[in-house]
Amino acid sequence: MADKMTRKAAHGTLPSEIKVWRVHSFGPPDAMMFESVPRPEPGPDEVLVKVHAAGVGPWDAWIRSGKSALPQPLPLTLGSDLAGEVQEIGPGSTNLNVGDQVFGVTNKQFLGAYAEYAVASAATLATRPRSLSPVQAAAVPVVAVTAWQALFEYARLSSGQTVLIHGAAGSVGGYAVQLARRADLHVIATAANEDIEHVRELGAAQVIDYRSQRFEQEVRQLDAVLDLVGGETQERSFAVLREGGRLVSTVSQPDQRLAKDRKVAAEFFLVDVTTERLSKIADLIDRGELKAEVGTILPLLDARKAHMMLEGQLPRPKGKIVLRVDSPG
Repeated sequence: MADKMTRKAAHGTLPSEIKVWRVHSFGPPDAMMFESVPRPEPGPDEVLVKVHAAGVGPWDAWIRSGKSALPQPLPLTLGSDLAGEVQEIGPGSTNLNVGDQVFGVTNKQFLGAYAEYAVASAATLATRPRSLSPVQAAAVPVVAVTAWQALFEYARLSSGQTVLIHGAAGSVGGYAVQLARRADLHVIATAANEDIEHVRELGAAQVIDYRSQRFEQEVRQLDAVLDLVGGETQERSFAVLREGGRLVSTVSQPDQRLAKDRKVAAEFFLVDVTTERLSKIADLIDRGELKAEVGTILPLLDARKAHMMLEGQLPRPKGKIVLRVDSPG
């Protein structure tokens, strides 16, 4: 009967109400409200996580402003990336246990993590990398899995091939460069001049300053382009692919007429964070083959400030923003 009923933490001290960041109407960061709500209960195949840290990403701002590609009924609690401890396990079968230290995302809708406690799908969580603190781990899930899927599931790259990674100094780009180098790919990247040395250190063989150089004049006949920028950068990227090459974008749907004219494949995808993919990433991190980086750390109370950074209303240091909820580090 254990898998048919909710399994709860033995200490029985869970609060009846929790603090969360909610949106009742789509809009700017001012639309975010820090509120008390009843503690959520895990449903079938879900767990309740005591959140130690929550990652902040541009997709959170898209959801807050009503620009998400997914339907988002209001009111909603923001946030997807998290790291924390399992407190309750809902009905159904899962490999997780109360007390497990986990990281991942809340659900396919990317909601609920800016909170003291969050309900998450067991299928989108995995054991936290042993070598990372909760704050470090909360910066990993969406961006690292996005990089993995783009390179190996969509671009379908293998040892010896060449990939051009746009936006290589960003959160997804940094993981993409590392993963590509580890897979013995020849990595070419675009970045700002001040980031060139950092991107080289991550594993890029060639880094092109996108402000002073036209990448299509520097490289040709590539196997794949990973587009993390969009716009005219994406359009210009078709010219550097070999016939049969692939353009993969995490930003927008590529022009299929251009793809047909160039005899290449081009697609946009939304990340699919799963236990299996997270476990692969965690293993690479714990083996020292993948480096996790955190930019700005803020308390949960400052989530609105984090979104003002995303919008450019406040200065934003480089790297992923993480909200410290209840964590030693």
